[in-house]
Amino acid sequence: MLVKTYGAAVQGIHATTITIEVNVSQGIKFFLVGLPDVAVKESHERIVSALQFIGLKLPKYQTVINMAPADIRKEGASYDLPLAIGILAAAEKMKCNELDRYMIMGELSLDGTLQPIKGALPIAIKAREEGFKGFILPKQNAREAAVVNDLKVYGAENLKEVIAFLNGEFVIEPTEVDTRNEFFNNLNHFDFDFSDVKGQESVKRAFEVAAAGGHNIILVGPPGAGKSMLAKRVPTILPPLTLHEALETTKIHSVAGLLDKGTSLMTQRPFRSPHHTISDVALCGGGGFPQPGEISLAHNGVLFLDELPEFKRTVLEVMRQPLEDRKITISRSKSTVEFPASFMLVASMNPCPCGYYNHPDRACVCGPGVVQKYLSRISGPLLDRIDLHVEIVPVPFEKLSELAPSEPSSAIRERVIKARMIQHERFKDSPGVFCNAQMTSRQMRQYAVLDEAASSLLKSAMLKMNLSARAYDRILKVSRTIADLDNSERILPSHIGEAINYRNLDREGWAG
Repeated sequence: MLVKTYGAAVQGIHATTITIEVNVSQGIKFFLVGLPDVAVKESHERIVSALQFIGLKLPKYQTVINMAPADIRKEGASYDLPLAIGILAAAEKMKCNELDRYMIMGELSLDGTLQPIKGALPIAIKAREEGFKGFILPKQNAREAAVVNDLKVYGAENLKEVIAFLNGEFVIEPTEVDTRNEFFNNLNHFDFDFSDVKGQESVKRAFEVAAAGGHNIILVGPPGAGKSMLAKRVPTILPPLTLHEALETTKIHSVAGLLDKGTSLMTQRPFRSPHHTISDVALCGGGGFPQPGEISLAHNGVLFLDELPEFKRTVLEVMRQPLEDRKITISRSKSTVEFPASFMLVASMNPCPCGYYNHPDRACVCGPGVVQKYLSRISGPLLDRIDLHVEIVPVPFEKLSELAPSEPSSAIRERVIKARMIQHERFKDSPGVFCNAQMTSRQMRQYAVLDEAASSLLKSAMLKMNLSARAYDRILKVSRTIADLDNSERILPSHIGEAINYRNLDREGWAG
């Protein structure tokens, strides 16, 4: 008897429907075809053990299973459940009347318990698109998949439950999630706040400008000055995620298998902080079966690179293209996968190997030329792509001992949201452009026009600091953001002056 069950293969952050055709006939052999990887082939042993544990046996017939389309590589153990159901239905050990109405995915333990899978959300989206009535999957992934409306999601704990449910002998209540209610209830829950930060008013201002325009920023300062502490609080002043952004971000983390158990939807912007020993593949994504890297996991959020010069140069250079295009394309001989990578880069570094160059109280012990050599570990093209270069100095004791709290993140966030609303209105007819950092050259000529005084100030800074054309563009974009924070239509000389002040690493003689 020929029976079909349905699963899905995840490629990038999208899913493709896989038809699992099972044919049982006279004989004793077992064939699994359709480009399965080793983990899929090993499903035979898991299925045999799971069936024995619940009192069933693998049918003693010749079984041929085809996973179509046969030219797409199938990987992972999440096909165990649809394969087991297909084998039982083809051998007439269970009913098969409604198998074509369900998408089925799940990994089997040897005792028949269902283990969680990766990519439940994109698979659920595909199931709805294909018109399936429901999606049967492990209970741990049920809330994640239930975010998709107009699709019944059935979370099962083991193989026996699934068989009984499809036979009509057991009822699994569909998992329901009020997506909008859950989304809006968890938007403003943060573990950190800028009110915890004493002093550093100029650095907070720089972060406000960066958040308002979506600009990249690097902090340069000695150990213990507060670089990491400030960076961790950046998500608290960014505008809240939209529902579309939350779904997109959740899809990426679902594919990577990084969603917490019971999580239905990510409601806060991601903050990723990889260690400086990371490889270029782990940062940008890839592998034999391409998976999202840190830059994609930081999509719609913040990528924090602490101790930037300590990262391998090849790792840093792979970010140059994603920083411009806000996506990463991973090409392999048999496939090409594209992951989104629209993130705000926050980096930090010591000014020199000993950490005390330009320190107000402690002397730097680095030799001549060492500071410049340390800074040169970061290539010029990468530094050009970072809009704001900010020096940070230690906070004096008088500030640290103050009992009065600093300005809270909510107040800063309110100003950032107002500036973003101005940008949203400005770019409403420009698809793919949402903030000043994403402006094209044509849009800059339209929205970042300078008067004579501002133009003269920028010209003298360009000549004195020997800035590149890209740095010129960055200054214009940052000054446009500062003007938006001031609710000013025109870019004034004061806005240009502040933007130039955020190019500290371009300043002549900074590194000696």
